[in-house]
Amino acid sequence: MAPEAVLSHLHRADGSATYTHNGYCIIGAVNGPIEVLRRDEMPEEATVEVNVRPAVGVGSPKERHLETLLHNTLRSVILTRSIPRTLVQITLQVRSLPDEDSSTGVSPSLTLLPHLLHTALLALLSASIPLSTTLTAVLIALPSTNTPTASTQLLSPTAIELLRAKSIRSAHVFAFSGEGKMLLNESDGTFSYEEWEEAAEAAAEVCCKEDGGVGLAEGMEVDGREGENLDDWLRSVVRTKVDHEQRWKSAK
Repeated sequence: MAPEAVLSHLHRADGSATYTHNGYCIIGAVNGPIEVLRRDEMPEEATVEVNVRPAVGVGSPKERHLETLLHNTLRSVILTRSIPRTLVQITLQVRSLPDEDSSTGVSPSLTLLPHLLHTALLALLSASIPLSTTLTAVLIALPSTNTPTASTQLLSPTAIELLRAKSIRSAHVFAFSGEGKMLLNESDGTFSYEEWEEAAEAAAEVCCKEDGGVGLAEGMEVDGREGENLDDWLRSVVRTKVDHEQRWKSAK
């Protein structure tokens, strides 16, 4: 199933997005460029602040770890030098999680990370924050060697698919820019370098493989069109937003 996104629906934020995929739903809001506190002000760059709020309760070390990963990755695509001495504030509220999320055997931080990245990027685009490139991310899981599916990589699996795989040996989250440059690699579990390399190649195909490549794995679709990738999906979301905002031209 392809991700779903709604942009610019929060009226008290400069940009916003609600992202839904595989049972995860996240609301993102961006305010900026806005005035920054003097202690956080940088003379030549903008300050980027990321806040992750869990679906239930207050934040924990897991959220702080996710904030660090998101901050480092998003800062690499935001043109901070074009808006110096300002603040770009990104808030991500986890609205709902799959019921099976805590029982998959995969770190909840890894299963949630790609969805947080997509939500943050869409909210930044909604707020018209200057970016050097876009990014897409995907989770890849490797089942244990003693399972029937041991030789099969699970690409962007649902929580139910992770449960059916019984035991997951390792899980990897990769993020790529629109030009195919790896921006993030977060891995957990036991794996060899060859397995990591194969997972990275599969992730690149899912995220941003150009026409003529393998594209999405068999059975995966974006917007109902098999063979496309997450970068194609992201562009279609932005194109729909632009068409909606320019509808006044056709009303003349």
